[in-house]
Parts: sequence; structure tokens; C-alpha cells
Amino acid sequence: MSMSVLNSNVMIGVGLRHPHFTDILTQPKQVDFIEVHSENFFGQGGAALSVLKQVREKYPVSLHSTSMGLGSVQNIPQHYLDRLKKLTENIDPFLMSEHACFTWGQQQGQVIHSGDLLPIAHTQQTLATMCEQVEKVQDFLGRELIIENVSAYIKFDESHLSEAEFLAQLYQRTGAKILLDINNIAVNSVNFDNSDIQQSITDYMNELPVASVAQIHLAGCSIPLVGELTIDDHACPVSDEVWLGYKKALTRFGALPTLIEWDSDLPEWSVLVAEAKKARDIADAVLVRKST
Repeated sequence: MSMSVLNSNVMIGVGLRHPHFTDILTQPKQVDFIEVHSENFFGQGGAALSVLKQVREKYPVSLHSTSMGLGSVQNIPQHYLDRLKKLTENIDPFLMSEHACFTWGQQQGQVIHSGDLLPIAHTQQTLATMCEQVEKVQDFLGRELIIENVSAYIKFDESHLSEAEFLAQLYQRTGAKILLDINNIAVNSVNFDNSDIQQSITDYMNELPVASVAQIHLAGCSIPLVGELTIDDHACPVSDEVWLGYKKALTRFGALPTLIEWDSDLPEWSVLVAEAKKARDIADAVLVRKST
């Protein structure tokens, strides 16, 4: 199967969401890849999986999981891993990713799932736990994972590593590269009282080995009311601060697959494609300038 990309230097993708199924399948190819949330396609058969298989005939697909909970002390249930492996075999993704968080635990002897991406303390103990989980999953799937930094709304006093240091050490121990979500860095910078978002993004990226980053996520979020936390709701165009951070990321890490995330208050397909084009234009300008 031939799947040429629209740009030879950087792949720009968007997420697959139900209102855009028809546009993606019927309109001319305007992005380089499609990313899906793995758990939305765990069912055996059905319309959603049928659409995904048709999308896969047209585009490379990345599987982005949101419920694995690699930072959980509780082992990831085998039924979850079996479904992810089956989907992987069906779709043959070019990237597979998850988050640096925990989701699984026990209550009254029952294994339960949080239903959300819960932050973890960044310590050597939690690093050892995540390394063990990542290696188990990679061995079971026969695939390398890339791990995303998360937006968070609390910090742990016991953390003695920054998140960037944590992910860099995870990469060095397991080979699992990093999915750099620039909006998540910006959200955390605002919520944790560092008003200089650009400095936070620069400092974060400088802690990561250049070879460790494998993908970039870009997103926007709603402006909070005074005194409230910024919530990473993926409900807006990419912010100017994140676009500036993207330029810095391309300069430091080079051409990497880049995804525009938009999950709430979904726009028309044409608006999403325009955001992808803006990412492509920025990447072309930065990478050409860097190479001259």
C-alpha cells in the first residue's frame, strides 16, 4: 500500500472524531495522518471499527491510548491489553502512545479505573513502577510506546524530579520516547503560578535529550474565569503561546509528526484542516530556515 505524505519533512495529522467521518473518507487528502483514541475502537466489529479500517486504507494511523495508566501500581488488566493488541494487529499503527499518569487502583478488593488521567508524583519509586509497566506492555505488544506529558491540577510535595527529568530517565531506561504536548506545558505553567509560559516551555524542552522526542501534540483550551484553573479542554484553536512553543520545538527536535488536538466544541472539518495547514506552514518555515 502506498501512502505518500503531503510534505516530505514533517507529518501533520488530526484526530478522528465522529462528526468528521464522512469528510475524512470522501474529501481529498489534506493531512498526512489520522490519530484515534484506541479505546473508542476496542469493540469487535461494528460501524466505528469499519470506518477506522476505511480510514486506514487512506491514511497512516497513530493509536493514542487514554486509559492504560502506565503509572499505576495496580497491574494493567489483561483484558485491556488483549483488546489493544487486537486493535494494533488490525490497524498496524505507525505510532502508539499513552500518558505519564495512573488510572488503575483497588477499592475494597475490586480493581477500578479512575476514568481520568491522574497525575503521579515524580520520584524514583514511581519511575521504577512506570518503567516496569512500560516494559511489560512493550514486550506484550511487540511495539515501542511513546509517552505524553500530562496537564495537571495538583503538585506533589514528594516529587524530586521535574516531569521532563522523569520522562528523560524513562526514555533512557526503557527506550520509550516522548510525546511532547506543548499545550500541557503551558496549562501547567499557568496553573502552577509561573506566568512566563515561553520560559516554562523552553526550560522543559531543554531538559529532554534531542533524540528522545518522537511526536508533538498541539491544542488550545478555553480561557478560565478569574481565579479558576485553566482546564485542558481542547475546545479552541491552538493558542499563540503554543504556536511559539511549536517553533521552538521544531528548532530543537527537528521534523516530528505533529497532531492538532480538538476534542470539545468541534469545528467544521475545514477549520481543523486550516489549523493543520498553519502547523505545516510554520514547520516549513522553521525547518527550511534551520537547514540554510
